[in-house]
Amino acid sequence: MVKKSLISLGALLVLFPTMAFAEDPSAAQLNMGLNAMWVMVAAVLVLLMQGGFILLEAGSTRMKNAGHVAGKTIFTLGLASIVYWAVGYGFTFGGDASESLNKFIGLGNFFFSPDVASVDNALPSSVFFVFQLAFAAVSLSIAWGGFAERAKLSAYLIFTLFFVSVIYPVVAHWIWGGGWLAKDGAQDFAGSTVVHLTGAIGALAATILLKPRIGKFNKDGSANEILGHNQVFTALAVLILWVGWFGFNAGSTVAIGDGFFGFVAFNTQLGAAAGAVAALLISWLVNGKADITAMLNGALAGLVAITASCAFVDPWAAVVIGLVAGVLVFFSAKFFEKMKIDDPIFALSVHGAAGVWGTLANGLFATEELAAKVGIGRAGLFEGGGWEQLWVQFESVVVCGAFAFIASFIVLWVVKQVIGFRVTEEQEIIGLDLSEHGNYGYPEQMKKAGTSV
Repeated sequence: MVKKSLISLGALLVLFPTMAFAEDPSAAQLNMGLNAMWVMVAAVLVLLMQGGFILLEAGSTRMKNAGHVAGKTIFTLGLASIVYWAVGYGFTFGGDASESLNKFIGLGNFFFSPDVASVDNALPSSVFFVFQLAFAAVSLSIAWGGFAERAKLSAYLIFTLFFVSVIYPVVAHWIWGGGWLAKDGAQDFAGSTVVHLTGAIGALAATILLKPRIGKFNKDGSANEILGHNQVFTALAVLILWVGWFGFNAGSTVAIGDGFFGFVAFNTQLGAAAGAVAALLISWLVNGKADITAMLNGALAGLVAITASCAFVDPWAAVVIGLVAGVLVFFSAKFFEKMKIDDPIFALSVHGAAGVWGTLANGLFATEELAAKVGIGRAGLFEGGGWEQLWVQFESVVVCGAFAFIASFIVLWVVKQVIGFRVTEEQEIIGLDLSEHGNYGYPEQMKKAGTSV
């Protein structure tokens, strides 16, 4: 037995000679390794949220567009990765700009080449890049809600180039990259404004320029419900996104440290749960029926709202934030419909309205202790901090929202004038699967039903 063990150990040392000479890792190296592992796991969770967006948009729209939804999501994720590597990351986190210019945009790290390994036991730059790329991709997928079922594939391509290279990076730099809103103390821990509001505002610009889908509104202004083809897909999408959100929020600690990421995850779960419960109950009260779609939107709205505040508020406040988000998303969806804005996957309400509320909520509920721990801003109004933090939060919402809308609208307006933004009426009727890709996402069912589905 001893002989076999010695032979096995000798074989291992031959195969892996560094084992024989490696020194014990320092505490700093171990800490770096654990942090890097955690952030990479979080990045993977956030990237897997793209699967949730595929199911959410496909389930919320009609069968004739399902393959298009899935395909363009993967395509734009790939394109966004290249664009963010080449340009977007540099505008967000590049540190070569002068002090005055750095307030507004970063410069440097274009065509980013990360260090092969950790430097001075800091988080490896490669890991940080992948994590940040996943966030940019989520914001882009949110914007696609305003394109759904009627935009040309070429428009997706062009908008991806501008959104990931300039629009999203500018907002991210202002708040996360050391820009002027960061210096003002804007609190947006994981992106209620940076990721969700920016994406939703892109969707708003798109849906205004595209106009509603055929058959959505009648001549008298009344709305017709265009049902999605698979509510089970939608529910599964919400669950995938919910799980991915732990990478989104808890991963934004970018460290294991003293376990603070667990507190962030705890608040995230409470906010999501409260949003789901509140939305179902308010729909039941108002409509007389417990609306499943409203409940699913409520869960997502709770997640969006708690994203900015998950590291700044006490658990009871996380529940309040989620409850308000669940009610808000229900009435927001009705408001946009009355305004004749066609929002097929409720991006404007779930990510826009809830994103605004979540950002402002820090100005109300952020505690002095947690603001000091995170190192950003100060306590909110209800925690003895006065009006100052609420003003900063309001400022960040207005400025970032205005920039994202103007920039997105200009890009898409130019696209509309030069190459066209919307598919033809015939193409929209037969579906984007066939008109844009020459194939069906559900070939057997569509052949049986015919192209008029």
